[in-house]
Amino acid sequence: MTDMMSPTVSFVRPTVIEQKTPPFRTSGPLLWARENLFSSPLNMILTLLSIGAVWWVVPGMVQFMLIDAVWSATSSKDCLADVVKHPVGACWGFITARFGYLVYGQYPDAERWRVDLFFALEAFGIFWILWRKAPFKISGFAYFFLVFPVVGFILLSGMASIGLPTVQTHYWGGFLVTIVISTVGIVASLPIGILLALGRRSSMPIARLVSVVMIEFVRGVPLITILFMANVMFPLFVPEGWRPDSLLRVLVGVGFFSAAYMAEAVRGGLQAIPRGQYEAAQALGLGYWQMMIKIILPQALKIVIPNIVNNFIGLFKDTTLVAIVGIFDFLRTIQASLADPNWRSSQMPLAAYLFAALVYFIFCYGMARYAISVERRLATGNRH
Repeated sequence: MTDMMSPTVSFVRPTVIEQKTPPFRTSGPLLWARENLFSSPLNMILTLLSIGAVWWVVPGMVQFMLIDAVWSATSSKDCLADVVKHPVGACWGFITARFGYLVYGQYPDAERWRVDLFFALEAFGIFWILWRKAPFKISGFAYFFLVFPVVGFILLSGMASIGLPTVQTHYWGGFLVTIVISTVGIVASLPIGILLALGRRSSMPIARLVSVVMIEFVRGVPLITILFMANVMFPLFVPEGWRPDSLLRVLVGVGFFSAAYMAEAVRGGLQAIPRGQYEAAQALGLGYWQMMIKIILPQALKIVIPNIVNNFIGLFKDTTLVAIVGIFDFLRTIQASLADPNWRSSQMPLAAYLFAALVYFIFCYGMARYAISVERRLATGNRH
């Protein structure tokens, strides 16, 4: 009876023990290094070789680009070792002295605020459509693809009726031209490429024939040929008063060239969609365009995000080819600056082209990283 009245013994701990960190050898940087860098003899050799290469290259680059660099100069003489009293690295003074020309070309100084406003409006539109939590996303796409091109053209070209002096396109140059050409190519290539891809898969013979001829003809010739035809050959076949501006001809050529490659990327995504998706959309009573816009294209574009971004990156880099037809893009303005007698020196080209490489790398790497984040968010890969 005494045993039955004794209090019940509980083996449940009334308080929670504070969580302990895992052992150092089974977590943290040491585990990551062991699993990713030293997981096998081959990985160990490659890791050591990579560390040696970085140790051999990076200190010299830092010494050349930062420590021994000359940051202020008015001519190439200011970047001589006898003047600065130390070994001379990159002459960034060349970039700072010619920065206005590299960005604006020969755009009038008093009107360069229009170029700055153009850059700001484009950055705002890109931020609006790329920011995941941005409100009114449909309005953002309408702004970037419809409103911004018109406003940007008026802003850069000018309109006397609203108090903006006209600036001819032959005064445009530098980074402005690079951004204009790449933006027009990107904005035009996606919708035109989608239409060409749909036309190539259409059951209508005329639409399919026109799309196939357009895609195969453009993809069958290099971009330089398109640019020469647009800028040199086209004016020979039209009356004198009907000849469009040289930059406009280049923009049209670049737009169609990039649209042809975009069409093949989109067509690959359309072919990857199972037939059941089409049949299910038709069973719901959706028309052709409703089926494409609401069901098929969202899935197809999600699949080909890497190819789309790859086309955008290639287009941004291919803008340098317009220099061959006399358009002063960013790289062409660098070459013209190097021809200035005040900046003739053996170390000038290295600093100039290094700066150009950094600019192109920043933009292309930014597009690639954003595409990777979109892929991860949409889970476009076959990950398990």
